[in-house]
Amino acid sequence: MSTQRYPFAYDPAEPFVSRLGEWVADVFYDILPESGFEVRDEQIFMAYQLERAYGDKKTIMAEAGVGTGKTLVYLLYAVCYARYTGKPAVIACADESLIEQLVKPGGDIAKLAEHLDLQVDARLGKSPDQYVCLNKLSAVRFADEDAQVIEEVHESLPDFVNSPGTLQAFHPYGDRKQYPHLNDRQWNKINWDPFQDCFVCPKRQRCGLTLSRDHYRRSKDIIICSHDYYMEHVWTYEARKREGQLPLLPDHSSVVFDEGHLLEEAALNALSYKLKHRIFEELVTRLLEGEIRESLAERVDEAIESSERLFRLLDTYTVAIPGSERKEVRIEPPLLREIERLTNVLDAIGEELVFESGLFSLDGYQMRVVEEHLDMIQTALSLFRKEDGYICWAEENEDETTLSIMPRTVKEILNERVFNTGIPIVFSSATLSVDNSFRYVADSLGIDDFVSFSVASPYDYADKMQMKITDEATSGHPENENRLRDAVSLLQASGGRALILFRTMEELRTFKQDIVHVPEAQGLRFMYEGDREISDLIAAFQQDEESVLCSVNLWEGLDVPGPSLSNVMIWSLPYPPQDPVFNAKRNASSSPYEEIDLPYMLLRVKQGLGRLIRTSSDSGSAAILDESLHTKKEAKDRIAALLPEGVEWTTLTH
Repeated sequence: MSTQRYPFAYDPAEPFVSRLGEWVADVFYDILPESGFEVRDEQIFMAYQLERAYGDKKTIMAEAGVGTGKTLVYLLYAVCYARYTGKPAVIACADESLIEQLVKPGGDIAKLAEHLDLQVDARLGKSPDQYVCLNKLSAVRFADEDAQVIEEVHESLPDFVNSPGTLQAFHPYGDRKQYPHLNDRQWNKINWDPFQDCFVCPKRQRCGLTLSRDHYRRSKDIIICSHDYYMEHVWTYEARKREGQLPLLPDHSSVVFDEGHLLEEAALNALSYKLKHRIFEELVTRLLEGEIRESLAERVDEAIESSERLFRLLDTYTVAIPGSERKEVRIEPPLLREIERLTNVLDAIGEELVFESGLFSLDGYQMRVVEEHLDMIQTALSLFRKEDGYICWAEENEDETTLSIMPRTVKEILNERVFNTGIPIVFSSATLSVDNSFRYVADSLGIDDFVSFSVASPYDYADKMQMKITDEATSGHPENENRLRDAVSLLQASGGRALILFRTMEELRTFKQDIVHVPEAQGLRFMYEGDREISDLIAAFQQDEESVLCSVNLWEGLDVPGPSLSNVMIWSLPYPPQDPVFNAKRNASSSPYEEIDLPYMLLRVKQGLGRLIRTSSDSGSAAILDESLHTKKEAKDRIAALLPEGVEWTTLTH
């Protein structure tokens, strides 16, 4: 018998998961209470449900309200099961701020070490866009309006980055969190983006992203990443193997999707193809560097000309969407003809490369990279041949157009590559069900076989939480004016200490412009998402007790207990945007409002309200400032029904 590998005695002749379940029961019944922890029936119930999921290697929907301690439960199972299988577990969070919350000092991983003497090897696998790109940094150092702050980033790089000698020693660097003073606009000038070709980068082996991957792959217990990164791993797994690259994540024993109701959006993002003319031209001109035949050179020129025409047509056939950075692409015959022409030219290039490979006139590695990219582009363009089989949109950034294309559904891919892999998969959130059913989330991801449970929060919300809604619209007062007045009134009552949640960045920016003209708000200190790195912004908000945090993306995951967050305001009902992705889902539904818009909004509202009460000693108020609530009876009734037991709203008067 051995006690070194596990925090309990284990005989290999025993069923491991059953023995693990016995130890977890001891943790919650005996060990933690002896350290002063409160025993929660909801937490113990969740532990027994996870024992079943891990024992049967099933997918489980684990809906547990705020304060049930769900993170601690899934960590115990994930870490011990990782040690049993010899493969790390993956904890995939909805975004980067949730990753930071999980590993923060005093968080659940730290509690395992302190109270259970369980030292966890937890390493972060952050998304590529969370790292400095050395090539982009070099390109903008001296030719940019933000040259001074960008030069400071360059000067902070470790010596080995720009050293001509052999790399002797290194450490991970270049993480977004190390540059909290940069706003999102400045960061986007120097961070990795999907159009960086890392495979042929001469600085690759000195890159902070590369070094970080090497570091987290050696984790013995858990790797913590975002939903986006996990889906990118799934989507690129086969392609990276063909290119001789390691998959983004190593083989793992189980997966936990924290805030799992947001996984579909990450899957859609990961499965989208992004095309940009400048990048395409740089790619195919690599084929001109060798002693190639004239016919291949002619096909390359044709491809570049066709791509130019395609992107000129996009500028003609795109329409801006209010409240979204995505533009609708009108699929007209001229556009389809140019897509077909480019597809045919790429087919011809592929045939030419078969001949070139036999002549050895091109560098073999370079040719494989180009072929892989061209295959990706052809796959993307081939979606246009399938009527209603794709979703596409365009985005404008720095006067360049990006065309994004994705399959209409991700269900088949997820079913094959995630949910049928024979490992335990845990969806964890306080909001996985709608009207006591898990089908909305399960159906969106194509999950047929799963177990589920739901436990409520143990907190007495009736005594802790006040709920308010704005009054009906009054004639002569613009909608935004009423919201500003209500918001300032509530902020004065709470002395700041508030989180204001917006549906879009456009709403947040409008509020930021308008609030400076409200005299009653002059003494309030506002912090805005996008002005600095998100975890640094959250820390500053928590430390400055009377500040106000304005955010678009902190509807879930934000954990700020105590008086710093005593007031939550929802600026407008968080319906999904009218963009191509959600419009495609609406078009495929017989009842788009009831099946798409309403469930999405209700989950977001429930998550947003969940930011208020984080511990048994917290109290405060929440408010919905959207006047349209009074004209949407079904939405109003459904929101009232999802409020915690004993909580009823009162109406603010204008």
